[in-house]
Amino acid sequence: MIRAMTPYMSSALPDPHSQSVFYDGIPAKRFFAWIVDVILILIAMIILGTVTLSIAFFLWPIFWFATSFLYRSLTISAGSATFGMRLMNIQLRGPTGLRLTSQEAMIHSGIYVFGFVLPFVQIFSIGSILLSERHQSLADHFLGTAAINRPR
Repeated sequence: MIRAMTPYMSSALPDPHSQSVFYDGIPAKRFFAWIVDVILILIAMIILGTVTLSIAFFLWPIFWFATSFLYRSLTISAGSATFGMRLMNIQLRGPTGLRLTSQEAMIHSGIYVFGFVLPFVQIFSIGSILLSERHQSLADHFLGTAAINRPR
């Protein structure tokens, strides 16, 4: 169970030391979830390219960023996780310990998509997932969110 926020805590996210079960295996799960999501976005891009009579293929980067942003924003808004995250049994939680709101999902997705524009930002984000206590990405640090194993 996720602890309620108290005046002495800066976050209601599970404590990585006393509730480490919420963070077990998160880096690997995030990686495999990312692969699933990339495949789903690629399928959507192929369909979009066919429907737009190849316009999406000629403007691939623009359509990829837009499709990725929409996919992530909509799926995270709906269940605080993309389909890949759901498959890996993880979800994003905000600093209050609750699921992300639509606005938080859009900001999180925007930071994620921006990370692909500048490779060093993406590298920093991956390093942060691997090395931080809560395995937080750059977007997670900015928003105070974290990916956790889905509570039952």
